[in-house]
Amino acid sequence: MSTRRAGLRWALLALGSLGVLIGVYLAAVRTYTGQRLENAALRGALEVNSEEVTVADDVLATFTLTSLGVAVACLAVIGWVRGGLRLAAVAVAVVGAATVSTELLKRVILTRPVLVDAPEYLQHNSFPSGHTTVAMSVACAALLVVSWRWRAPAMVLVLAWTVGVGAYTVVARWHRLSDTLGADAIAVLMASLGALVLLRSGLVRAVPDRERAPVRTVIVVFAVVYAVVMGAAGLLLGIVGARQDPGSTADYNLYLAAQSLASVGSVAAILLLWSSWRRLETAATGTGSG
Repeated sequence: MSTRRAGLRWALLALGSLGVLIGVYLAAVRTYTGQRLENAALRGALEVNSEEVTVADDVLATFTLTSLGVAVACLAVIGWVRGGLRLAAVAVAVVGAATVSTELLKRVILTRPVLVDAPEYLQHNSFPSGHTTVAMSVACAALLVVSWRWRAPAMVLVLAWTVGVGAYTVVARWHRLSDTLGADAIAVLMASLGALVLLRSGLVRAVPDRERAPVRTVIVVFAVVYAVVMGAAGLLLGIVGARQDPGSTADYNLYLAAQSLASVGSVAAILLLWSSWRRLETAATGTGSG
């Protein structure tokens, strides 16, 4: 893929992510049906056994300012070594911009009108998810700083870390499905804009045609199969739950659907950004090609 075509792809990916962010908010937060279904999924999460909730809480508790600082520092060091100050700065900016944007949207800009009668704890605005944003933006920034040779192992690490985060926020009843999907969209949006900045700065170059990455192929196939299977299961459970009479069974099916689709959203977001970097990598200043 030429760098010019990559620029178009990143621009389209950024616009698509923005569209997903807006569309999910309007459909899930600003409509009666969206609120009803997501409130039901949160009620269904009350049926989860305490051991699962404890595991989810423990995983989410690892997301602290310290852990975020360590992750960002690692990104900055890798970026500095591979591409100098500009690459390091863009990687850090992706995480920072995604995190700040999420907090501004959730706490200042976006609102959640009360369209459905529900307890007060279900009425607060939680869109988008801060935890999912942090995990996804770090994962997306990692794609910007690693070389193509290390991209596959890096993706194994970030997928193992990020895929469960969105689902765990649903298990722990911290967030709704829409919150995680909105966070995924923000992370991909910022990473796409970061890639465009790197491209404009001459810090993106093509990988030689002799590139061979069988490990990457295995990982991608596994991730795609996971997304298809879990996505189909989530959609089926969601349809069944939405058609059932209101009650604990319907609520639990909607919860299972939300949990499945939250993990699928994270996988899909990573795969989309990953595919946009095919045959490309960041490079030292001055070695990029246009």
